[in-house]
Amino acid sequence: MKILVTGGAGFIGSNLCVRLLKENHQVICLDNFNSYYSPDIKKQNITPFQNNPNFTCVIEDIVNHNALEKVFIENHIDAVIHLAAKAGVRASLDDPEGFTVNNIVGTLHLLEVCRRYKVKNFIFASSSSVYGNNKKVPFSETDNVDYPISPYAATKKANELFCFNYHYLYNLNMVCLRFFSVYGPNNRPDMAHFTMVNDIVNGRPIKKYGDGSSRRDYTYVDDIVEGIMACLDKSFGFEIINLGGSDAITLNQIIATLEEAVGKKAIINEMPMPPGDVDQTLADIEKAKRLLGWEPKTKYADGVKKLVAWYRESHGI
Repeated sequence: MKILVTGGAGFIGSNLCVRLLKENHQVICLDNFNSYYSPDIKKQNITPFQNNPNFTCVIEDIVNHNALEKVFIENHIDAVIHLAAKAGVRASLDDPEGFTVNNIVGTLHLLEVCRRYKVKNFIFASSSSVYGNNKKVPFSETDNVDYPISPYAATKKANELFCFNYHYLYNLNMVCLRFFSVYGPNNRPDMAHFTMVNDIVNGRPIKKYGDGSSRRDYTYVDDIVEGIMACLDKSFGFEIINLGGSDAITLNQIIATLEEAVGKKAIINEMPMPPGDVDQTLADIEKAKRLLGWEPKTKYADGVKKLVAWYRESHGI
């Protein structure tokens, strides 16, 4: 298949490209290499397969409608895996307009070209953040998600609605995958696991928000990639599916696990809980098991060890 991966040079995208290329798919990586974090990191992410004849990198933005049109005119795209987005709950509080333009308008442009060029299979990377401060755990796809508590979460919810709209009106095959707190090699430098590993290794204080009792369902990136791959040959019409580790880890547990993996105690800087952060997440993955035959394979502690090993190798430590 010829597959367009938006955000393909980023954290999840670059790991996905590796997997797609192993399966001999033709991959078109579309990424704008913006300055949210160093573009050099994204370049490093795709360096291992830059010369693969089945890999093409297009440096463009999904907000640029004409650039998208050109990609679809020049290529017969069989499927789109849409990972590109302005990321980060806390960052969205400072730039709600930018998040709206990039995430919602950009997605709408992508859906429009898919409609016009009859690309039937569309996989959208949504987020567990759409559940907001849901008190019922685990979070199920049938739960009410009308109360997102950050602009980032609101954009993901809006895009799920647009995906349904384009399925209903134009018969596009849509799968919205709600990712739960992904971690692993190529982690973005702004993500909690990377920043904590980086600070512990270098003897700097880590930020501990609240009393450490907040809980997250963390999912190793290879498991997320396998969930995406499982959707490629499915024709659901329209589905929303959770992909999560199915285990809630407290912040205190995260710190202890990272300390053990790094082999060094963390210096703790206690901070108040920031607005927009949810208290807990936990995925109900029964639907993923039933429809995709998917469940996470990587235990949290094992995934952290792999993350630390990657960090040491990539930083020459």
